[in-house]
Amino acid sequence: MFTANTATTHSNPVYAGYFADPFVWKHENQYYAIGTGEMEATGHSVGKIFSILRSTDLFHWQFASNALVRPDPSCGTHFWAPEVASAGGRFYLYYSAGFEDKNHQLRVAVADNPVGPFEDCGKTLINQQTCPFAIDGHPFQDDDGSWYLFYARDFLDLDRGARAGTALCGARLKSMTELENPGTTILRAHFDWQRFQKDREMYGKRWDWHTLEGPCVRKHDGRYYCFYSGGRWEDETYGVDYAIADSVLGPYSDAGAEHGPRVLHTIPGQVIGPGHNSMAVGPDGEEYIIYHAWDKDMTARQMCVDRLVWTAEGPRCEGPSVPWSQAKTVATV
Repeated sequence: MFTANTATTHSNPVYAGYFADPFVWKHENQYYAIGTGEMEATGHSVGKIFSILRSTDLFHWQFASNALVRPDPSCGTHFWAPEVASAGGRFYLYYSAGFEDKNHQLRVAVADNPVGPFEDCGKTLINQQTCPFAIDGHPFQDDDGSWYLFYARDFLDLDRGARAGTALCGARLKSMTELENPGTTILRAHFDWQRFQKDREMYGKRWDWHTLEGPCVRKHDGRYYCFYSGGRWEDETYGVDYAIADSVLGPYSDAGAEHGPRVLHTIPGQVIGPGHNSMAVGPDGEEYIIYHAWDKDMTARQMCVDRLVWTAEGPRCEGPSVPWSQAKTVATV
């Protein structure tokens, strides 16, 4: 039962270690978080990929396990942006594997427990011959029970004013380990603030490269909001915006994003490059956005939590709150 006058103090970051691309979900009254980054070497977790944290309140986290049994070395050496879905009593871990920033492919692993161990299914979700780079798989279940996977891939065409670079797609899941097809384009980059790098060498040419990544879908008042991170994850251009649709696979519109990210953005000298978000309802019944931001010396991306507010102008973050300084008070059970 929620008690309004009971409170706990929370300040960002909510976890001291490196924890990029944080994805949070709730299972049996506990919160779990999984992210990209360094793994803890603890007992049976040694040698596994992706740390999982556990919390009862979203704000105080402890290491629980490393999740993924390392797949075949041919899959890659770099593993990014894990997310977990629960269906039919099992847990499905979506992630990308590849070699540095090349040849990343979406994969899925399965476990009977939210902290693993997760075993890779042994195949990619998208044909690498037709899609040489795919990352940031995000599972979303619609009201009718259907599951979809949103993700980011590279585009080189410049049709209708779109910019070359990484952008967003979505596809229906035939099963939790198989897509019906590669899906449809959800959103392309169109704005200057979404530029990752000028004159970037990619696919044998040089491009003014733009990036949309880290999709996170939320249905609110009958409409679908696809949150995403744009810009360059390594600097102050990175931030979170969104596009809106009346159907789960679109068409989506990001009208209003012309001048920069509206949900999360850099606050010079305080919060650098906030992005790659997930969402969760806290024990106080409020909705929170979970994201990473750089520490002040830009040595690590760390997990932060702030309240998400739905305004007449659209979703906004009550923040980003200033990490490593101002404490905030939040209601708890």
